[in-house]
Amino acid sequence: MVYLVSTVFGIGKLRPAPGTWASLASVLVGVVLFKLSFWVLLAATVLATALGFWACRARLSPGEDPSEVVIDEVAGQWLALLFPTAGFTFSANGAAFLARMREDWTCDSGGLLSQAACQVGGAFHDLPWPAWVFAFALFRLFDIWKPWLVGRADRKGTPDGVMEDDLWAGLFAGLASVVLAALYHIPLVLMR
Repeated sequence: MVYLVSTVFGIGKLRPAPGTWASLASVLVGVVLFKLSFWVLLAATVLATALGFWACRARLSPGEDPSEVVIDEVAGQWLALLFPTAGFTFSANGAAFLARMREDWTCDSGGLLSQAACQVGGAFHDLPWPAWVFAFALFRLFDIWKPWLVGRADRKGTPDGVMEDDLWAGLFAGLASVVLAALYHIPLVLMR
């Protein structure tokens, strides 16, 4: 069980870049979780974090951080996704955007994007996907670059540090994606 959790059912064995594969899988599963509800994504993030600390403590000795252990990437990536998702879900602009999307992007509107969305089952129809792309890219950047608290947690060399560096990376990526979204959307709102 520890092996399955720590490698996220073997995703950690994918090469090259198992952390990136795990982050990508997290985004794809995150789409499904978000489609169920923001609260489901939040609960999954908390569960992945708790299971990650448990698995890392059970499996790793101090100083170990094997690349196949990717539960930390799942927890960190979902944390990063929570920030733009919360803003999108609970803001008035997010609600208005969804209403416009439902009116403009129906399958019979004839537009190229609407037809593409319908062909993939509308998976991205109610999803703040640009922010999720930024959250994914920024999470990978912070996880690899390891600035400030991310690097400090990584240098702890403890099983908890394995989880903490990715949680810090997720926090920073989530906050940065919200800032980028605000920088994009605020001028659009002011121009109305």
